[in-house]
Amino acid sequence: MDMNKMMKQVQKMQAELAKAQEELALAVVEGSSGGGAVKVEFTGQEVSQVSIAPEAVDPEDPSMLEDLLRAAFNDGLRAQQALASERLGPLAGGMSLPGMH
Repeated sequence: MDMNKMMKQVQKMQAELAKAQEELALAVVEGSSGGGAVKVEFTGQEVSQVSIAPEAVDPEDPSMLEDLLRAAFNDGLRAQQALASERLGPLAGGMSLPGMH
C-alpha cells in the first residue's frame, strides 16, 4: 500500500468536496406550488425570496395559502436535496480505501 498515493487521493477528495460544498452554498433553487402561484427561492440553506400571486390570497380561506406555502417550501427543499445529491454523490462513492468497505 502506497501511503503517499493514498494521502494525495484523500487531499484531492477533500478539495473536491470543499469546492462542491462552496458551490452548494451559492446555488439557487426554487420551490413552487399552485401552478406557480406561490414560489420560494432558496440560496444555499436560506430562503432568499418568497412570492405570492394575488389570486393565492383568499381572506376567507387562509388555510389554502398556508397549504400552498408549505408545499412550495417542501418542493424547494426537495430541489435542494436533489442538487446536493447530484453534486456530492459522486464524491461520496468516488474513493476506495483498502480495508474500508
